[in-house]
Amino acid sequence: MQDRYTGDIGDFGKLGLLRVLQSRSLTIGVNWYLTPDEDHNDDGKHTKYLKDESYRKYDEALWLELNQIFDAKQRKVSALQNDRILQAVFYDEILDFTGKEKAERMLIREEWHKEALERLSGLDIVFVDPDNGLVVPSAEGRPKENKYVKPDELLAYYHKGTTVIFYQHKARKRDEFYIDQHRKLIKSLGFAGSSGLGLKFKTTSQRYYFFILQPQHREIIEKAVKEMISSAWGDHFCIL
Repeated sequence: MQDRYTGDIGDFGKLGLLRVLQSRSLTIGVNWYLTPDEDHNDDGKHTKYLKDESYRKYDEALWLELNQIFDAKQRKVSALQNDRILQAVFYDEILDFTGKEKAERMLIREEWHKEALERLSGLDIVFVDPDNGLVVPSAEGRPKENKYVKPDELLAYYHKGTTVIFYQHKARKRDEFYIDQHRKLIKSLGFAGSSGLGLKFKTTSQRYYFFILQPQHREIIEKAVKEMISSAWGDHFCIL
């Protein structure tokens, strides 16, 4: 996540999803995987929905809050940490590798993750929001690795008794690639007793939300997601 993305269509979808889960009395934590803003592309420009009244029907309160942030030119992650948007525990420390060598990057990340794990301990759900999703081989150990979540970080949250949801950007690959990646992730790392669930956000820049479900949360989360898909939100989300 970067501050410049705040309030775009992606935020509307992911916050809408988290608000549905929150309404089921599940406690939620968010690690934004916040990184320094970049300026080499136009990402974060998908905000036309904020002036489209038809979006009220999905979650009017959320739509109005995001409009207020956008109109006030407060496009920062901190503006989303608002009980009117989401009653959650947030971790918003920046994972910044600027000018750092590999050994130093590893230490920075280790301490950053440890702090995040402590901050978000004891919650039902932790949502992690890296720019790109699950780390790929070409990024491992490199300066852009901060734009990805590492499997061992997901596992650490899961071992705390937490259901984990992670954001996955859709690149030029078919849905089946990401579904298979998720399936292999769960099986290969020993997420004991877990089951998977995937959602695709179909609107504008397509993206996925992959769940690693704790057994005690499976029924309530699966029911909440199915009901969400059966509502107006089904215009934007589908179950994989």
